[in-house]
Amino acid sequence: MIRTIQLTDAKAIRDISEFSLGYKTTETVTERQIAKLISDNRHFIRVYEDNETHTVVGFIHAEAYELLFEEAGFNILELAVSSEHQHKGIGKQLLGAVEAEAAARHYRFIRLNSGEHRTEAHAFYEHCGYKCTKLQKRFIKEW
Repeated sequence: MIRTIQLTDAKAIRDISEFSLGYKTTETVTERQIAKLISDNRHFIRVYEDNETHTVVGFIHAEAYELLFEEAGFNILELAVSSEHQHKGIGKQLLGAVEAEAAARHYRFIRLNSGEHRTEAHAFYEHCGYKCTKLQKRFIKEW
């Protein structure tokens, strides 16, 4: 079942982020970010909870994406399903939840970035009707 994220989901989200996406963080940071983002209506975060075990096995996080030269859309920031639950339609259902919310908000598009090495994810997105429109490099400055 798809539902809105809760603070109690922090450990599951942290685990899925590390083991499915490769991002290491702490449960404390994840909980803090959930608390901050759930009150911001620019963010749309849903989890997939397994009906039998009642554990979170996937999640999606999208943010309103607005530019000066184009109408609003969603930018998917994170989509992950635990490895043992992949290929069961969960990712597609999570994408469907974002697409339904985008339509309800009258957004014109949904975009996302996916690492060059994530070829299986690319095939999934293409299967769901998404098209690769450009290749780019990411630049970051940390302090």
